[in-house]
Amino acid sequence: MNITVQSIKFDADQKLIDFIKRKSSKLEQYLDNIIEGVCYLRLENVEDEANKVVELKLNIPGNQLFAKAQAKTFEEATDIAVESLRRQINKHKTKNRTNVSNHKELLTEEESEF
Repeated sequence: MNITVQSIKFDADQKLIDFIKRKSSKLEQYLDNIIEGVCYLRLENVEDEANKVVELKLNIPGNQLFAKAQAKTFEEATDIAVESLRRQINKHKTKNRTNVSNHKELLTEEESEF
């Protein structure tokens, strides 16, 4: 999976980029046909310390998954966003399995009518 990291209005250091790529590449063990991923890093202008924002977008066949997290550090926000995407992947896989099994049931019912 190809991950593109874009930092908006600042330069991210290589260690942070490597951390994000390493964390997001672990999503491939849940879904192996991820086409690409894009990560946006931003600093919000807020009074709170939790002003680091990570937005992760994954393109998968027929769909797009998105997660946004805000925390005190980019690493913490990345962990939250990756965990959110992991849950979305599991939900997507469950939904697809249900649709496929329902489709197979419909096909067997139609065949038995003939």
